[in-house]
Amino acid sequence: MPRRPFAAVLALLPALVLLLVPGPAEAAGVWHVVAPGETASSIARAFHLRPADLGRWNQLVPPYPVHVDETLRLTRPPTALPAWRSHIEPVPVGMVNWDTRCPVAPANLRKVWVSYIDLRGDYHDGSIIVRSDLAVPTQRAFFTLFRWRYRIMAMAPMSVNMPGQTDMSIVTAGYNCRPVSGTRVWSEHAYGTAIDINPLQNPMLRGALIDPAAGALYRNRTRHLIGMIHPDGAVRAFTANGFYWGGAWSSLKDYMHFSTTNR
Repeated sequence: MPRRPFAAVLALLPALVLLLVPGPAEAAGVWHVVAPGETASSIARAFHLRPADLGRWNQLVPPYPVHVDETLRLTRPPTALPAWRSHIEPVPVGMVNWDTRCPVAPANLRKVWVSYIDLRGDYHDGSIIVRSDLAVPTQRAFFTLFRWRYRIMAMAPMSVNMPGQTDMSIVTAGYNCRPVSGTRVWSEHAYGTAIDINPLQNPMLRGALIDPAAGALYRNRTRHLIGMIHPDGAVRAFTANGFYWGGAWSSLKDYMHFSTTNR
C-alpha cells in the first residue's frame, strides 16, 4: 500500500475527528469500545444504564457477553440491525486486476460477500476476494466480527458503501495482484492469501514509516478506539480461522495484515 500524501490526510479529517474520540461521553454518549477487563455490567454501571438495556440495544442475549474491540451502542437504536448474511461467488477475469504474470488465476479466487457494521453503526453488505480455499474461513472470520459488533470502515463496492470516497487505503480488502512495496516479490495479496482490516486504524509501522500516513493518529496501540484491532480482541476472529497477524511481527508491525503464510 503506498503512503498517502498529506492532502489525502486532510481529506480524511472529518472522519478522523469522529473516530479519534476516546470514549462515548465525548461522542454524544452513543458508543463505547470494549477494553480488556470490562463486562456488560461494568460498562452499564459506568454509564448509568441497566445491563438489560445495554443488551437489548446491542442485540445481546443474557448474560450479555462482550468482547474486546466490540463497539457497543449506549442509546436505543432507531432500528434493529438485520441478520448477518453471506454468499460466495466465482471471480471472472474482468473483475480483478489480473494478467498472465499474476501468481493466481481468477478461476482460483472467490468473492466472499459478508455483512458488516460501519463506523457509524450502519449495516452494509461488502465483498472481499480471497483464494478459493480460504473463502469459508474468511466467511467465518467476518461472521465473528459481526457477531462481536466490531466496526469496519469500508468494504467494496465503495460506490455503494461509501460513495464519493476515492482513497482506497482505508478499505478492508484481500486480493490485489501487486508486489511488496519497493520490491519485485509478489505480495501475499497477489496470492489471495492475505486480508487487510481497517488500514487507517491499524497501520503498518516500520521505524518512522507509517502506512497509511493518516494512521499516525492510531500509533498508540494501548488505546481502544472504533475500528482498532488488538490481540485479545478482534484479532482472534482471524487467528481462530488459520490466519497469522502482522501485528505480532518483530521486524515491523503490520497491524492491518492477516495472512495464512505469516508473511
